[in-house]
Amino acid sequence: MKTIGLIGGMSWESTTLYYQLINREVALRLGGLSSARLNLVSLDFQDIAQRQRAGDWAGMSAILRQAARRLQDTGAQCLLIGTNTMHKLAPEVQADVNVPLIHIADVTADAILAQGLDTVGLMGTRFTMEEAFYVDRLRERGLRCVLPDEAQRTEIHRIIFEELCQGEVSESSRAWLSGCITDLKSRGAQGVVLGCTELPLIVGPQDSCLPTFDTTALHAMAAVDFALAV
Repeated sequence: MKTIGLIGGMSWESTTLYYQLINREVALRLGGLSSARLNLVSLDFQDIAQRQRAGDWAGMSAILRQAARRLQDTGAQCLLIGTNTMHKLAPEVQADVNVPLIHIADVTADAILAQGLDTVGLMGTRFTMEEAFYVDRLRERGLRCVLPDEAQRTEIHRIIFEELCQGEVSESSRAWLSGCITDLKSRGAQGVVLGCTELPLIVGPQDSCLPTFDTTALHAMAAVDFALAV
């Protein structure tokens, strides 16, 4: 079994999901008391969030690259950045290490294409929805993204940071997000990307009129595939 390296803590709520998903899948595939070989560097999300608001992407790049090198030096054979937003810096992180970085948008694109879809709604932080790094990555695979409108993007971002990242799951927010997905469907989306690793905490298949693409689970399963590949 290869060792997975996870840069987490952004937020720790979703990092917990990664840890559970990866270890449960390894146990399912290998049986008994099997668990993953996993090294974790957990960052202080307060620091990261402040830098995001300030636009200090250079500072965040230095933090992530240091974390990646630390994981590589302690034996990680692949890397995960446990957040969609920070994949804006994925090329810089990958360039600084010799082990492969499993890109969350790539494994999500694989899953979308496997279902024969070409147009998806994208929900995530404002950074993920509004900046080019994520949409362009999907576009390179032939996929078109339908984005929530300005007011919807503002509310999704608020729910992520003010509720989900702080462990709060509100039924009213769940219902609102479900309505947002319905709107994305009316505008041509064939599926919806839960493009924030906290969104699966509140939105499941039962809450959506469209097929959901849980980026946290897809990313975790790709790491298990890598770790157990012969």
